[in-house]
Amino acid sequence: MTGMPVTPAAPAPVLDPFADIVDLTAAIVDVPSVSGDERALADAVEQALRTHAPHLEVIRDGDTVIARTDRGLDRRVLLAGHLDTVPIADNLPSHRRERDGREELVGRGSCDMKGGVAVLLALAVRADAAPVDLTWVFYDHEEVAAADNSLTRLAAERPELLQADFAILGEPTSAGVEGGCKGTMKLQVTARGVAAHSARDWVGDNAIHHLAPVLVRLADYEARRAVIDGLEYRECLNVVAISGGIAGNVIPDRASATLNYRFAPDTSVAQAEAHVREVLSGLGVTIEVTDAAAGALPGLDTPAARDFLAAIGEGTSVAAKQGWTDVARFSALGTPAVNFGPGDPLLAHTDDEHVPTTDLRHALAGLARFLGTEVPTA
Repeated sequence: MTGMPVTPAAPAPVLDPFADIVDLTAAIVDVPSVSGDERALADAVEQALRTHAPHLEVIRDGDTVIARTDRGLDRRVLLAGHLDTVPIADNLPSHRRERDGREELVGRGSCDMKGGVAVLLALAVRADAAPVDLTWVFYDHEEVAAADNSLTRLAAERPELLQADFAILGEPTSAGVEGGCKGTMKLQVTARGVAAHSARDWVGDNAIHHLAPVLVRLADYEARRAVIDGLEYRECLNVVAISGGIAGNVIPDRASATLNYRFAPDTSVAQAEAHVREVLSGLGVTIEVTDAAAGALPGLDTPAARDFLAAIGEGTSVAAKQGWTDVARFSALGTPAVNFGPGDPLLAHTDDEHVPTTDLRHALAGLARFLGTEVPTA
């Protein structure tokens, strides 16, 4: 009896970390790794490190790959990048294009943040004589709930693997430096009333109307600008959603507004909550914090950060990170951190996600200078 033909399994992806940085990025982009499906890419990264970097101790933890030197040096620098992407939107496989006189690599994850992963992988196999001990972290589940992020697990279960004097996260920054990050908080502001038929509104009390003073106060709110280590963080407090009402002929007895507060990294979560309560005091509403994460101070005055800024060159822009990134996780462990990677962050998650090839080369060259290694320039 002849069995059904068996379709051979697709060969496991193989990455050459010594390839041209654009080719390496394309190869990484072409391994689909939507959050929860990072294993194939984690396997390829692990295999590349074990094959080409005998100077590194390679550790696999779930779908996270950690590689470390342990030369007993006085300083340790951690460099991290996440392997996962948001869902594919007909933007794989990758391709190159010329636009406005520059070359771009197009494809899901090229910007956020497989370009950064490629830069880190290319350097991990080369930086065997760096002036500092190094930890490389290629991690999973960044694009989903914080509880699923593997850095959450590592910080709780194996914090020693994340210990360092300085950290660099390869998030897209157009190959500039973005120091620290702002904190973020979501709040639910609720107004109460009395339900009634809308034809007899005088026997009810409209909860939606009670939100009007909240909207007026926030519309008039002037957000703080905080300057830390010479970087300006612009705070933001906004209503991002409103809900209330059950039918077109019922006076609503409950209405709520969802607020998002982005606060400077010199402010704790408790201080941020107290500030919002102060802003909305006296309006007769209840306020509940539904989610919050502290920001991260830039730490640009530390010796490692000063060395990093000097190495990447005076022409590189340095600014505050106006969003929230995983640098906050390192800050919580006492490690100052910056964002530095190829790609425009405004292109992250878009269908036309792409990275300029000049960004890839600039980020690679800058980090190579910092780590005292050489890489091909073209």
